Amino acid sequence: MSNPTQKPSLENTQLKDIVAHAKEYGFVFPSSEIYDGLAAVYDYGPNGVELKNNLKQLWWRAMTQLNANVVGIDAAIFMHPLTWKASGHVDGFNDPLIDNLDSKKRYRADVLIEDKAAELAKQGDQAGADILLADMGRLLTAEDLAGVRQLIIDYKIMCPVSGTCNWTDVRQFNLMYSTQGSAVEGDAAQIYLRPETAQGIFVNFLNVQKSARMKVPFGIAQIGKAFRNEIVARQFIFRMREFEQMEMQFFIRPGTEMEWYNKWKETRHRWHQAVGLPTDKLRFHDHDKLAHYANAAVDIEYEFPFGFKEIEGIHSRTDFDLTQHQALSRKKQQYFDNDLDPETGKPYGNYVPYVVETSVGADRLFLATLCQAYTEETITEGEGEKEQTKTRTFLKLHPALAPVKAAIFPLVKKDGMPEKAQAIFEELRHDFRLLIEDKDAIGKRYTRQDLIGTPFCIVVDGQTMEDDTVTVRHRDSREQTRMPIAELRNYIGEAVSFRRIFEHL
Repeated sequence: MSNPTQKPSLENTQLKDIVAHAKEYGFVFPSSEIYDGLAAVYDYGPNGVELKNNLKQLWWRAMTQLNANVVGIDAAIFMHPLTWKASGHVDGFNDPLIDNLDSKKRYRADVLIEDKAAELAKQGDQAGADILLADMGRLLTAEDLAGVRQLIIDYKIMCPVSGTCNWTDVRQFNLMYSTQGSAVEGDAAQIYLRPETAQGIFVNFLNVQKSARMKVPFGIAQIGKAFRNEIVARQFIFRMREFEQMEMQFFIRPGTEMEWYNKWKETRHRWHQAVGLPTDKLRFHDHDKLAHYANAAVDIEYEFPFGFKEIEGIHSRTDFDLTQHQALSRKKQQYFDNDLDPETGKPYGNYVPYVVETSVGADRLFLATLCQAYTEETITEGEGEKEQTKTRTFLKLHPALAPVKAAIFPLVKKDGMPEKAQAIFEELRHDFRLLIEDKDAIGKRYTRQDLIGTPFCIVVDGQTMEDDTVTVRHRDSREQTRMPIAELRNYIGEAVSFRRIFEHL
C-alpha cells in the first residue's frame, strides 16, 4: 500500500501543474463545475478552443489540402442501429472490467496490467514488460478472462486505493451509450451515440466515391465527437467519455494494404514532429492484440508526464467494414477498377476495397501539445545589486498554433499611444486573433501573454508617435525587434502561417 505521506512523483507534480495552468489561463475547465462537475467531462475555455481549433484545422488541411486524393465529410452522430451490429460494436465493443472488493473501486483490467508493464520498464526490466504485455494480448485474444485475472494476481498488481489484491472476476463491459430513437418512448428501437467516427465514413463510401468522382486509392477524412462509457476515465483529458476524433479512412486495392499502411505510418509520424512533438518523445507501439478487423496496427505514442501513451492509431482494417455493411444492408459496397492488372493485362474489375485508417484523438493531441509547450526556465533580471534570478513559465507553442498571435500594448495611457495601439489593432484584426491591453506594468503584461503562449507582443511607445515604428517582443527569446508598423502584417503572417509546419512534411 502506498504511504499517504509520500511525496508526489515528479510526473504527478508536472501533470497537476499543467492541469492547474489549463484552468487558470482559460484552456480547459471541469464541465458544469458550479454543480461539482461531471466525471471525465471537460469544457474548453477561450484559449483552449482556439488552440484545439488550430490543431483540427491544421490536421484537416494537411489531409484534404495537401493530398489531392483525400476529401472530407461530416457524418451525423446518430446512425441506424444496424450500423453498430455490422461493425461489431453491439457484440464486441467491450473492455475487461474488474473490481477491488476492499476499495469498491472499478478498473479496466488491461489498464492495470499496462500500468504494471510501464512500471517494470521504468525499473529497467523492458523484457519483463514486453512479456507481460504479450501474455495479456494472448489472453484477451483468446477471451480468457480468468487468465487475465490470474495475471493480475501473479504480478501482485494492487488496487491503487486499498493497496490489496482482493479482486473480483474479470468481466466484459460494453462501452456504448444508448438512447431512444424517437421522441415518444417505446415508439422506436434503441439507438446509440456513436463510439467512433469511422463508421460514418464507411456507410458513405459509395456516396463520396461517386459524387466526388474519386478513384482508388483515395481517402475520406472526418472530424467529430464520439462517446464511450469508459470504466475508468482519468489523466485529465486523456481519457474522456465525450471526446473528439480526427480520422481518415484510405480505400485501396486489396494486396496493397501493407505498402499504404507503412506509408501512412511514416507520414503521420512526420506530421506530429512538424507540429512540435520531438522525436525523442514519440515512439511506435505495435499492437500485441489486434482488433477483429485488423491485420496490422500500430500506435504513435507520446511521452506524457504519466508515461508513453497513444495519441494516434494507424490500422490496416482489411475489407472487414465494407464487407460487413454489404452483408447486413444487402447493398453492394464494391468499386469497379479500370486499371489494368500487369499480370493479366485485364482490368482489376469489381472488388470491395481494403482500408488503412489513421485516427487521432484531438483531445489527446491537445494535451500532448500543451504538455510539450509548458516550459519553466530560470532567468536572470536586473544588473548589479538589483540582479535577481527567478523562474519564468511560458507556453512554447508553435506560432501557427498559438491561441493569440499578437498582443498590442500602449506603453502608457496617454500621449496618443492608446489610440495608436487601437489603430494597429483595427488594421490587423481581420488577419490574426489579437489582444489589446493597457493594464499594469509592461512586464506583467508580457508575463500574462507568455502564460497563454502568445508569440509576439507589440509595444507602442514615444518613438512610435514620431516615426511609426514599434517594438516587437519575442516570447521564447524575450528579444526585441524594432520595425515599421507597415511591416507587421507580413512579419506576423509569415511566422504564424501553416506553411511553416507544412514545410516539414
